[in-house]
Amino acid sequence: MNGKVAVITSTPAINEEEYRSAQIIMATHSDKVIHITWPNNFIAEQEQMRVTLEKLAFNHEIKALVLNQAVHGTNAAVDKLLETRKDIFIAYGSPHENVADIATRAHLVVMFDEVGMGNQIPLQAKKMGAKTLVHYSFPRHMAVTRFVNRRDLIKVKCAEIGLEFVDATVPDPVGPGFPSTVRFIMEDVPKLVAKYGKDTAFFSTNCKTQIPLIKAVINAGAIYPLQCCPSPYHGFVSALGIKSDLENPDNLQHVIEETRRLFKEKGLEGRFSTWPVPSAMMFTVGFTEYAIKVIDGEISADNVDAGVLKKCFSKYAEPEVAMRPYIDNTGKEYPNFLMVLMEPFIY
Repeated sequence: MNGKVAVITSTPAINEEEYRSAQIIMATHSDKVIHITWPNNFIAEQEQMRVTLEKLAFNHEIKALVLNQAVHGTNAAVDKLLETRKDIFIAYGSPHENVADIATRAHLVVMFDEVGMGNQIPLQAKKMGAKTLVHYSFPRHMAVTRFVNRRDLIKVKCAEIGLEFVDATVPDPVGPGFPSTVRFIMEDVPKLVAKYGKDTAFFSTNCKTQIPLIKAVINAGAIYPLQCCPSPYHGFVSALGIKSDLENPDNLQHVIEETRRLFKEKGLEGRFSTWPVPSAMMFTVGFTEYAIKVIDGEISADNVDAGVLKKCFSKYAEPEVAMRPYIDNTGKEYPNFLMVLMEPFIY
């Protein structure tokens, strides 16, 4: 191989799936991959993010960069890298910043199909017996066009299929305010269930809120159709106290079976749902396999080969992955910015 891939993920404190996904790919490509993490409080440590990528620019073994998640501040950090290096293949996973800015910096971008999820979340909630759907978010996320569009689609679909839509705001969970976010969710969910009934479904736009939200929904006997980043791991493992070993190849099925058993014990069958594989882990594994092919000259860095990317994703995900280019509100298509969707299952 003619170079290495630098994989940058969140720490386990922010998103263990992303962190462990880098460990998985390093186990199979130890000579080809290095792993670095973003700072925990990335909002307050934007300069540290820029310094991290600036250092990578001076390591000429690095020929590709996989960023999962591409959190707020990633674009500015990538700009710092590009001041020194123009020859690095760059892939963004689950980006937080706006599409047009991202698409000019990254060769490949993949995220959840926000349009698809805008329809999928309320439809899944309805399928599970919901009469009301609560959408939790906060101003920083509602400043991101894609998140707003998804929220608006959820609202429209709810009206179309007869669900009452409730738009609710939580304290921003990043930084020192997180305990306030947890406290708010644990207190607010039972209030809303008391008001609207147990057939109330809850969705939150942020990863850190999934564990307290799952706990609160379990306590209230309500409905939880999908996470912001759908996965059998995301939030369920910690909320239910499941013993999990992400490095074990049989762990995914173990976690699904344990989750199903515990929900049955609690009398909550049919009240929780997710995608069949952890998409965050699929992104890291698939991106890195794809980047290695770019470095080795098997595919071009400049034109995304969706067929090859699907095969790279299949290294981790057996279920079918639907994929389409992002199209903005003006009808402009971004061929290097791909949206993915999987069919959910109900516990």
